[in-house]
Amino acid sequence: MSDAAPRLKGLLEQVLGAPLPVRIRAWDGSQAGPPDAPLLVVRHRRALRRLLWKPGELGLARAWVAGELEVEGDLYAVLELMAGLIWERDEDARTLAQALREPEVRAAVRGLVRMAGPALPPAPPREEARRRRAHLHTRRTDKRAISHHYDVGNDFYELVLGPSMVYSCAYWEAPEAEGGTLEDAQRDKLELVSRKLGLRAGQRLLDVGCGWGSMAIHAAREHGVNVVGITLSQEQAAYARKRVADEGLTDRVEIRVQDYRDVVDGPYDAISSIGMAEHVGAEQYLKYARNLYALLKPGGRLLNHQIARRPRHDESAYDVDEFIDAYVFPDGELAPIGTTVAQLERAGFEVRDVESIREHYALTLRRWVANLESGWAEAVRLTSPGRARVWRLYMAASALAFERNRIGVNQVLAVRTPESGAAGMPLRARTWND
Repeated sequence: MSDAAPRLKGLLEQVLGAPLPVRIRAWDGSQAGPPDAPLLVVRHRRALRRLLWKPGELGLARAWVAGELEVEGDLYAVLELMAGLIWERDEDARTLAQALREPEVRAAVRGLVRMAGPALPPAPPREEARRRRAHLHTRRTDKRAISHHYDVGNDFYELVLGPSMVYSCAYWEAPEAEGGTLEDAQRDKLELVSRKLGLRAGQRLLDVGCGWGSMAIHAAREHGVNVVGITLSQEQAAYARKRVADEGLTDRVEIRVQDYRDVVDGPYDAISSIGMAEHVGAEQYLKYARNLYALLKPGGRLLNHQIARRPRHDESAYDVDEFIDAYVFPDGELAPIGTTVAQLERAGFEVRDVESIREHYALTLRRWVANLESGWAEAVRLTSPGRARVWRLYMAASALAFERNRIGVNQVLAVRTPESGAAGMPLRARTWND
């Protein structure tokens, strides 16, 4: 067969109800589509079987991770062009079940079945997490989910994140075009968090989800704070402890492998939770907020740095992203910023400031993607071809999602205000930006 690409393009367009905006090269070498469009390579007909057995995002992700789908050229351009067809469909858009009521769509699917070959579904790539029916967020399931994401090798994360070893949105005072670097932006983010928390020498800081120890080290070294950092990742903890020792800060920084629900040695003057609350889950979020509230002394501050999704018309219909859940953050859940603020207030906090830094995350992710692509051979050696492909797709697609305002990220500053009402906050807002 030497005409697979034209046939495949025509059948897919019938199913999708829209023209494909990319050029296709099929497994037989044939091509079809606009000659100047980015090239989507279907390396094996097995990719079709994955899509037929699991239509939509998860089927595409499995084919990508397995190396059966590839992009030649600009990955961002392909994702932009395909977003309206695959990832950004309106809530009221035609579903596959609705489309299959149309005779021409059913005929196109039968054509894809014939092209796909043997009917048995391919096994998922080994990088896929075992998915559960419910997101229970017990201590055991949370630890397993964190291990899936973070325990893939510290050397791999060093390659992607760079020397800062901060795996959350940086704060770009100056874009790279104006001389700013990723390391500068991550340092500025840690300092911004420190200023919002009002850290002073001798205070106690709890860093929830401390990662590789960057916030704990910054707070202790730059502000003289005593820090307890907690993580569920054994690899992160070992790496962070070595960094703390190398900095000569073992008398000020303690790194624990511990669940936030098991911390009982309050009170703390301040708590930082940077890129961790996405793992908590909707059913556990109020408990998370109440736990942190109970660990703070009166007047203590919480800085909650968290990714947010856009609200839906019908919130009960929200489901987690299939690709992210299966390959990146098992059991991760996003909430609208309004929901997060409401839950913090229900727990007793007074929310004093909310700052959106959505565009900053797009800049951060594009830099991580560049790091990964420039060190691709080493990334594959350190993990696996599939794992490296997961991270490339996840970070590139996420960068576009932040740029398009499909998701955002916010820093919420909240206080355990005493009964007297004296919150200890500056009268003029945003003094930390001076």
